[in-house]
Amino acid sequence: MLDKILIANRGEIALRILRACHELGIRTVAVHSTADRTLRHVRMADEKMCIGPPQPAKSYLNIPTIISAAEALDVQAIHPGYGFLSENADFAEGVESSGFTFIGPRPETIRLMGDKVSAIQAMKSASVPTVPGSGSVLGSDPSET
Repeated sequence: MLDKILIANRGEIALRILRACHELGIRTVAVHSTADRTLRHVRMADEKMCIGPPQPAKSYLNIPTIISAAEALDVQAIHPGYGFLSENADFAEGVESSGFTFIGPRPETIRLMGDKVSAIQAMKSASVPTVPGSGSVLGSDPSET
């Protein structure tokens, strides 16, 4: 069982993750930008750390800063929430290679599902029903469709 996780997101999704963790007796760390320091999930977290300015590219999308925060605050796992880094296989790999648990799909699954053609092929090979489609990447010329 995990003792403490870092929530690498903000707003409603971070609040939902925080509440679920508290129900399970898991301590939480909220990371936040300078603009988000007064948000409810930040106030409710057991610990908090500012990870940068308001621009997401300099805070919530800054992989090295998030991993450094996890190291500094001695967490066991990182939950990406949704959006931001939740679909970034490089982030998931970085989390795992830094010794933390990534709460989400394995990096190879994120990569597979990020490529829609490969994802559909994988689903078909697993006998998962799919919507009929071209089965390949479409060109940009409208006359080809």
